[in-house]
Amino acid sequence: MTKKQLLQSIENKIDAYMELVQIMYDNPEIGNEEFETMKLLVNYLDSVGFKTTSGYVVPTGFLGEYDTGKEGPTIAVMCEYDALPEVGHGCGHNLIAGIGVATGEAVKGIIDQYGGKLLVVGTPAEENFGGKVSMSEAGVFDDVDVALMVHPGSQTGVGGRSNALNPIKFEFFGKNAHACEPASGASALDAAVMSYLQINLLRQFAAPHTYIHGVIKDGGEAANVIPGYASMEYYFRAPTIGYAKELTEKAIQAVDGICKANGVTYQTSTYECPYEDTVINYKLADILTEKYTELGLEDIAPVDEVATGSTDVGAVSYRCPTIQGNIKICGKEVAGHTKEMAAATISPDGKNGLIKAAQGLSLTILELLENPALLAEVKAEFDETIASL
Repeated sequence: MTKKQLLQSIENKIDAYMELVQIMYDNPEIGNEEFETMKLLVNYLDSVGFKTTSGYVVPTGFLGEYDTGKEGPTIAVMCEYDALPEVGHGCGHNLIAGIGVATGEAVKGIIDQYGGKLLVVGTPAEENFGGKVSMSEAGVFDDVDVALMVHPGSQTGVGGRSNALNPIKFEFFGKNAHACEPASGASALDAAVMSYLQINLLRQFAAPHTYIHGVIKDGGEAANVIPGYASMEYYFRAPTIGYAKELTEKAIQAVDGICKANGVTYQTSTYECPYEDTVINYKLADILTEKYTELGLEDIAPVDEVATGSTDVGAVSYRCPTIQGNIKICGKEVAGHTKEMAAATISPDGKNGLIKAAQGLSLTILELLENPALLAEVKAEFDETIASL
């Protein structure tokens, strides 16, 4: 009966959830600017009985809380809702928010039977500024037993590893001079170009599944002036944050030598939020696989052990057992971060994806509420994995 209640809660209210998804699609807001989106989601959670806090930890973050007043686990469902410039919700974060709200409302309807606390956490600015990193550093997930979310895309699965990300800006300071009197100056651009080439050469000697990519942002204003300032922005990605920092240090050593050779000085800074790699919890992955199978989903991808992209979910995964599953809403011909992916979020497949993802998360949470020994296994695996890192 409880399982049926969860499933029906999501199906019966799907139009309300898809209205939220549509409003976000029509009014996309990029990271740290999601004020109207925050208000939209908070108002909905208010209306269904959550105690809400706006501007939670970060200006566009929020918390929806339901406390049974009885002893039990603390479960967190995460919502993302930042869009991308130009393409809007090309990463499907509007649907992630819909899935999170639907899961939260469904679980709220049954959690009083078991006890504990339910959190719906609005984690903004995933694309660049790491709302989850700020929240993790603030201790939001320290007392959470399990944190869950599902990301839409072209494959249903139980998530996988992500690369750690270290974003570094290099600034070069030389001396302006007339281009016909170059001996009077020192070219910041030359130092930047030589550094760009040398950093690219590091790729050959980097460990597998690491990525180094960057751009020259500033290189001068006029052809007849020796540039006194230049800058580059780089991403160093690796399977662990430790190795990403090791690659960064090798790049800085190369830049240091090049600047000395060119009579130029430099400085480095972290220009975006660094992201940690994602710690996998295989027990949670097994449970979500089981629930997806119960719901009739097929071709469920197992844990992806080869990391490519980066996400701020990694920060949460170092604080508590975490899973970021996937749900298929389009074919493999649709790439992420595109207008086509954004359109998929409001399609019939997007609607079905929201239902199945929210039901899968809700059933996973129900399993953990009904089976404290299973939750203990999830937490024991987390403790063991973190201790080994």
